[in-house]
Amino acid sequence: MSIREKFTDMLITHCLTTFGRYCMFMRKVCTVPDRWRTFGSRTVFEISKLGVDSIPLVMIISLFIGAVIAIQMQLNINSPLIPSYSVGLATRDIVLLEFSNSILCLILAGKVGSNIASEIGTMRVTEQIDALDIMGVNSANFLVLPKVVAFLFFMPVLVSFCIATSLFGGYAVALFTDIITVSRYTYGLQTMFQEWYVWYGLIKSLFFSFIITTVASYYGYYVKGGALEVGKASTDAVVYSSILILLMDVILTKLLLQ
Repeated sequence: MSIREKFTDMLITHCLTTFGRYCMFMRKVCTVPDRWRTFGSRTVFEISKLGVDSIPLVMIISLFIGAVIAIQMQLNINSPLIPSYSVGLATRDIVLLEFSNSILCLILAGKVGSNIASEIGTMRVTEQIDALDIMGVNSANFLVLPKVVAFLFFMPVLVSFCIATSLFGGYAVALFTDIITVSRYTYGLQTMFQEWYVWYGLIKSLFFSFIITTVASYYGYYVKGGALEVGKASTDAVVYSSILILLMDVILTKLLLQ
């Protein structure tokens, strides 16, 4: 057997093993909570930590990205054959179809995913998770399910903030520069609007939020070693979450926009 074949077999084996372990982990996570009051309080706390604390980052990035998209659209479609309101139309569709869900979740995978992986990983290496297991608590359900539910619940809010702030960024470009007039930009935002694009972005973001929280929790939960391994788990969580988000983006785009 050649080196290439050995490497391929090892890669396939590793992928299947990781996927099987992930499925077993999710089986432990997706069970009925033992105490609903505790689950509710932890979910509210995670909404604040994972969702509300992400709003400033989302708004700052969205504002500048919306402005950059509007500027680039005007510079690249500056032709007498193309109506000037196309800048607003193109900015709106780019934000609704891709930036407010896929690119936003790639950014949140770095912030939220690394936070979850490092938090749970630290609990693992300091034996706090072992203590929960000894007390008869389903540690995976107790720690992970509130994070998953909280981020799923709050993700549409983050997407809405992203859409509004991005479009305002383009509006600010029209307002404070002479690249495009405000009237033409706002007319472009309203031209040929398709409501399904909004729902399409929200649906994708829910899938991506599930990937971010569960993958990050998986890598943090199975950390072995010390602080160095926690950092590696945090990095792995971000990398693999990003890959899965891009893969799911292709699949969902094919299914939802065909």
